[in-house]
Amino acid sequence: MHLAQLNVGRLVAPADAPEVAEFIALLDPINALADAAPGFVWRLVADGTDSAVAYQHEFGDDLLINMSVWRTRDDLWNYVYRSRHLGVLQRRREWFQRSVQVHSVMWWVAEGHRPTAAEGMARLATLREQGAGPQAFTFKEFFAPAGAASD
Repeated sequence: MHLAQLNVGRLVAPADAPEVAEFIALLDPINALADAAPGFVWRLVADGTDSAVAYQHEFGDDLLINMSVWRTRDDLWNYVYRSRHLGVLQRRREWFQRSVQVHSVMWWVAEGHRPTAAEGMARLATLREQGAGPQAFTFKEFFAPAGAASD
């Protein structure tokens, strides 16, 4: 099993606005860092590009969707909290509207499976409506795959 993650956010301004230009400029290097990180498997991008911002979906033009797949929880944790990604994460309030709802979710997928945006949004809805469980969870409320110990 591999670990899928989805996080969503609404920018404080359109993606081409000066208010978010620094964030948009950081996307390529931060995504390249993820692509090269130990345990990275896949991330959602627009067809024919390497861009996550250009990805079109049915959940609103102002909603940015970030979704990726990792070998293990530790691999994802190390990228999120022990790489240059952390500096960008710590500045998210400069670029994203505050959300009162949970904005990130994790779940297990079969090796080789590439989740869709709809699948990720459904997992996020499950987490929001039912709380953490084996089908939708977070770093704080983590669930190992069935029959396995947490890593």
